[in-house]
Amino acid sequence: MSSYKQILKKYWGYDDFRGIQHDIIESIGNGHDTLGLMPTGGGKSITFQVPAMAMEGVCIVITPLIALMKDQVQHLHQLGIRAEAIYSGLQHNDILRILENCVFGGIKLLYVSPERLSSELFQTKLRHMRVSFITVDEAHCISQWGYDFRPSYLEIAKIRDIHPTAPVLALTATATPDVVDDIQERLHFQQKCVFRMSFERKNLTYIVSKTADKQNELIRLFNLYEGSAIVYVRSRRHAREIAEHLSEAGFSATFYHAGLDHAQKDERQRDWQHDRTRIMVATNAFGMGIDKPDVRLVVHYESPDSLEAYFQEAGRAGRDGQPARAILLYNNNDHAKLEKRIVDTFPEKDYIRQVYEHLAYYYQIATGDGFGIAREFNIEEFCMRFHHFPIRVHSALQLLQRAGYLEYNEEADNQARVRFLVSREELYRLEQVSPDEERVIISLLRNYGGLFADYGYIDESIVAQQAGLTPPQTYDVLKALSQRHLLHFIPRRNVPYIRYIQRREDAEHIQLPREVYEDRLKQYSKRIQAMLHYAQSEDQCRSRQLLAYFGETTAQNCNQCDICLSKPKHEKDIRQQILSLLADKKPHHITELVRLPYSSKDIDAALTYLVQEEYILQQEGMLTLGN
Repeated sequence: MSSYKQILKKYWGYDDFRGIQHDIIESIGNGHDTLGLMPTGGGKSITFQVPAMAMEGVCIVITPLIALMKDQVQHLHQLGIRAEAIYSGLQHNDILRILENCVFGGIKLLYVSPERLSSELFQTKLRHMRVSFITVDEAHCISQWGYDFRPSYLEIAKIRDIHPTAPVLALTATATPDVVDDIQERLHFQQKCVFRMSFERKNLTYIVSKTADKQNELIRLFNLYEGSAIVYVRSRRHAREIAEHLSEAGFSATFYHAGLDHAQKDERQRDWQHDRTRIMVATNAFGMGIDKPDVRLVVHYESPDSLEAYFQEAGRAGRDGQPARAILLYNNNDHAKLEKRIVDTFPEKDYIRQVYEHLAYYYQIATGDGFGIAREFNIEEFCMRFHHFPIRVHSALQLLQRAGYLEYNEEADNQARVRFLVSREELYRLEQVSPDEERVIISLLRNYGGLFADYGYIDESIVAQQAGLTPPQTYDVLKALSQRHLLHFIPRRNVPYIRYIQRREDAEHIQLPREVYEDRLKQYSKRIQAMLHYAQSEDQCRSRQLLAYFGETTAQNCNQCDICLSKPKHEKDIRQQILSLLADKKPHHITELVRLPYSSKDIDAALTYLVQEEYILQQEGMLTLGN
């Protein structure tokens, strides 16, 4: 087995590992199931890419982040490492070619989305592969107690049956102690093995700004602090409106959400990545896998559902180690909004049964029918017809999915498709073709086969790159060629769909198991309350609150968050005044402390610290200096 440090130096140019990277690599290299807890920016990818190069066979990397797959594969290719990715939208021939290359040892790292694990083709080819180990990125998604549980992750444990001797490396940046245990259990760890990197971010200042006017507070913040920034919001409408508000105030801002087309997303992320746009206003669809180290400010316009989500999103600031700020805007209305999310996310069971029944009416599916039927789902049309609210319908469908009645995919990403409507000979004889159109046609012909016989999936960004155009320009050219009936272009779009995985039941027979409804409701309520406590508390360092939530205790305040800075002279001066009172080395009664010009709460905190650290001794109400 090659030296890990030699591999690190050869491909990545680093002389040594940092943090717990080497411990994780040694563990997985020795064949142990391993869980690594590493905060955002901790260097997770090194922990599986290096041992993958040192070990025989292919490393299977399971991740839900398609954009991250593509970026990492492209980066690995630049380093001379053989890597591929399988995700929705690839043509069957491409998938088959990649899997066969894995079987014959031509690939060292295979990235795959969890949804692909259950496909018969993947499992058939997997049986013939030599697998070095299995990496599970965003491993908290497998835990039903986690904030971002995904049913598709449960398929991971099944593929261990195909390669029972291949160890598993699970990686996550956000996991409470309960989730840590649950991840290991659900991935069938042979024995518990956890490496933890401190979640403390000393360069990151956490602030809760309590304000009645959030829009003007944003203006104040961006006038006060310089540098690249992200503003997180809860809705697509808010993303657009706030970006417009900031632009009108003279700031360079744009917005990002899942409803934008592929070309728009690429262009806006690229402009922000290269500092042509300063502020990105976005829903949580933006950020996973982004690699911009110099973000100076992350602002949450509205509270997330959990401290896990907040910590991960806030952690995108200051990844270069330089000072940065994570600011949560909060006012009295937010308490009621957070409480309402519990009801919206877990509507009453009778309501869920009603949505199931209305869905059958919508698709005209009789009782006992429907097994395997898949249909596009227009949630706005459904809600208008049956007088529902989209948020509650969305939640009801997710709960029905977890209970095993249907599959609901609200963001099924359909890649762009093209088919030529003229023959190859007619295409070559065309005279009235603009230079841009000619370059796009040549790019299509070079990269994709069979477009004269049938529709083929295309990646507009690849076509644009080879044609020397921007993605929006390429989109316009393809639309123009389609209007001229030279080809038919079906743009990329998100098409939600529903698939029945059981025959339709009568609504009264729908059962929601305790682990699907009551247990998850309890956990969700607990996360909401933790978020509320963080936003409303005024007596404990923000950093210490976050660390304690993830099971990491520290006696040190950060001395830079809003709470630490609001304490009278950082609490340090109170301690000093108590010590000055006792400097005569005589016993003093505790009641003498009331003369100090501070609140009893702040005095108690300072006194507790001094007693715990044994700077002073307390006995029967009397205080003396420690030895």
